[in-house]
Amino acid sequence: MKLFKHINRLAHNQKLLFWFFIGVLILPNCIMAFTERMGILGRICNVVLPLSAYWMAMTFSRKPGKALWAMFLFLFYDAFEIVLLHLFGEAPIAVDMFLNVVTTNVGEATELLGNLWLSVVFVVVVYGGGLILGVVSWRNMMDLPLFYRLVQRKRAAVLLIPALVLTIATHFIDRSYKFYNDLFPVNVTYNLGLAVQRYFLTENYFETSRNFKFAAVSAHEAQQPEVYVLIIGETARAESFGIYGYERNTTPCLAAMSDSLIIARDALSESNTTHKSVPMILSAASAECFDRVYTQRSLIAAFNEAGYATSFYSNQRYNHSFIDFFGREADKNVYVKEVYADSANVSDGTLLELLRTSLADTRNSKKLIVLHTYGSHFAYHERYPADKAVFKPDVPLSAGLLEREKLINSYDNTICYSDYFIASVINMVAAEQCPAAVIYTSDHGEDIYDDSRHLFLHASPAPSIHQIYVPWIAWLSSQYIERWPDVAPTLRANALKPIATNKVTFHTLLDIAGISGNQIDRRLSLASPTFTVTPRYYLNDHNEPCRLNTVGLKDPDFDFARRHHLRLP
Repeated sequence: MKLFKHINRLAHNQKLLFWFFIGVLILPNCIMAFTERMGILGRICNVVLPLSAYWMAMTFSRKPGKALWAMFLFLFYDAFEIVLLHLFGEAPIAVDMFLNVVTTNVGEATELLGNLWLSVVFVVVVYGGGLILGVVSWRNMMDLPLFYRLVQRKRAAVLLIPALVLTIATHFIDRSYKFYNDLFPVNVTYNLGLAVQRYFLTENYFETSRNFKFAAVSAHEAQQPEVYVLIIGETARAESFGIYGYERNTTPCLAAMSDSLIIARDALSESNTTHKSVPMILSAASAECFDRVYTQRSLIAAFNEAGYATSFYSNQRYNHSFIDFFGREADKNVYVKEVYADSANVSDGTLLELLRTSLADTRNSKKLIVLHTYGSHFAYHERYPADKAVFKPDVPLSAGLLEREKLINSYDNTICYSDYFIASVINMVAAEQCPAAVIYTSDHGEDIYDDSRHLFLHASPAPSIHQIYVPWIAWLSSQYIERWPDVAPTLRANALKPIATNKVTFHTLLDIAGISGNQIDRRLSLASPTFTVTPRYYLNDHNEPCRLNTVGLKDPDFDFARRHHLRLP
């Protein structure tokens, strides 16, 4: 009882709350002074200027709690930032993070937050508690004395003016420092504005793309049956595939048919996020011209124009993104998870029955089928049937570093299941006994505490090599090879070169099908003798193409690239 009274007395101390609220607001800046890549002047600016601004703002109300609630947006930024710093260890809230709020389904969010409980609890206690104390301060009969506020305002101004001068000077002295990119929370507010802009651009997609046409035509015989299947993996990193040299035999099915596979071993994704990577795989957009997604359609529309029956089957939920928009272009689209509860463990094997149904449909002998899997997305042990587990134990108690062995086992099990899935698709398509092709690639990879940085998951503001090194695998039927014998050798030769998966998949699949038209460039097709190796880029948070040596890769990433013969930049 005495302790409660003591806490209650402190909670009603307006001067104490004044300084506590300033400390709560400035906390992320203090942490980021050590985590961010910038010069000493930038680090000083990022603490001193926001500190003086918060200090000044707190003096304009007799009730510190009222001033705190007036800065609720900044408090939200702080709480969000603390969770992201725990997850990624660096960088401010990105544009993509804001967009993820409206595109990530409840199930995915629950899975992730359930494994970030430490930072979530901290945020609830510190920032939730701060808001509660703000209400206590607001309702308190006592005010901050006017003289006290005037003294603090004067002291804040003494700090604020030189801090502003220093920040402006740093902006011009240090070419790498830009306050709208590096000064928290100015950068987050800027990113929020970009996120809102992109949201409305996305909302207008059907209007801005309404009149777009590929004018696509196929050079192949109109009556010749053909089947093309594009498998889009999720969070599958090439280094965990046995056929890519992994020490574990995670791909026995593909290894058994390796002679008939074309494997690109130096393949990198241009994004570490699904909502950017998959639309680039499906369209002519790439890191160098990403804005095409707002005005152009996908390869599904191109196949439609060329007379193909098209199907889009997904084991992911609607998320109101370009993935959904492109999927709707298909004659038939099914999202299998939409008929299950968020908590249901629906494996990718469910898509095989839909594939079988499409292959059996005799209404059109020319078919494109896109399979969007859930692959290796966290939580890994829920991505495959329990009886398909190869490596055990595979059910981690948490997502922490101490559980890495179980996390790796469960992740490797997802690759084993993907191996079974890809091989099953190839075998089903091969049974059609017609010219056919299957292409598999993943949207991005994953960090699983792979080095001393102890990084985990993907979509971090700065990627690691593990997040962008992905598999790219193609298979051609014997009937296709017999009909167009030059394509397979060309594919094999070009697969030895460094490729950006998001840039080449669209053009390669259309070229294999003999389809030409607007925006289809054979110089970007691995099936073409005119394929040209171009610099590989990464699409950063502001949708700018960046060379790989400028996106935040560190020494462990370059060491990994050398060991795996990946050409950077």
